[in-house]
Amino acid sequence: MPRPSTSASASVSASASARVWTALALVYVVWGSTYLGIRIVVQTMPPFLSAGARFITAGLLLAGLVAWRDGPAALRATRRQVGSAVVVGLLLILGGNGLVVLAETSVPSGLAALLVAAVPMWLVLLRAGTGDRPPLRTLGGVLLGLAGLAVLTVPGISGEIRLGGVLLVVAGSALWSLGSFSGARLTLPENPFTGSAYQMLAGGVGGIVVGLCRGEQHGLDPGSFSTASWLALGYLVVFGSLVGFTSYVWLLRAAPLSLVSTYAYVNPVVAVALGWLILDEALTWPILLGGAIVVAAVCVIVSTERRS
Repeated sequence: MPRPSTSASASVSASASARVWTALALVYVVWGSTYLGIRIVVQTMPPFLSAGARFITAGLLLAGLVAWRDGPAALRATRRQVGSAVVVGLLLILGGNGLVVLAETSVPSGLAALLVAAVPMWLVLLRAGTGDRPPLRTLGGVLLGLAGLAVLTVPGISGEIRLGGVLLVVAGSALWSLGSFSGARLTLPENPFTGSAYQMLAGGVGGIVVGLCRGEQHGLDPGSFSTASWLALGYLVVFGSLVGFTSYVWLLRAAPLSLVSTYAYVNPVVAVALGWLILDEALTWPILLGGAIVVAAVCVIVSTERRS
């Protein structure tokens, strides 16, 4: 059998690289804007019920697209694969995203994004906890990032913003990191889009259950939901979930985790700028200084990991 030519191999490699960077660019921009969308949604909608409805809708749409494009057989998965998808979905969507949505009822979207930027730090700590030994430069980046997080909590400690909301975002970013870490190690459906659909459905159902347990359905009046909240929810379904989350899940398989994690220092810049421009969110010194420290720390971590 003839071997593929060098030019053909280079073309395939360039095509794969182009797909990776296209997906990464979508995650950069789209996810940076979702913090603004979430903040607008929770102004008039209950947090967990709206988040649950968002991901159930997106999951069903994605499953339908997979079945339409590749046939119903593409949705098949073993019990183990479905179980893994459920676990990852609960960690990423119910835990990671759900806590951030709840927090944004009291925390500005820009600050939430800056706190979530700590995801690569938690990933390094998870690796260290499983026996991996990160370089000293990486550990230095983690310590620098923790200092940045300390500065970002000042608005909560001073009473300008609810400290509970700040801590919820930190906990959400840790759960998101655990979900990302687990997703790279568990046996998921072979079709990444099928796995993404199952994860969104699991996380969405989990959000509805938590919302009902919190009593968010009591006194619920859809007529009181603002047009802006409906439009933001639609944006989150199509772009935040179908486009952004699916691109992220695909990237976890197609690109190094250290490269995928670079979204964490792009998203906050987009989120802070949009929050300031559209919602007139204040740019206080703890947000600017702490955010700069966290972004710098993530740059150190990711650049070191890519060289190692």
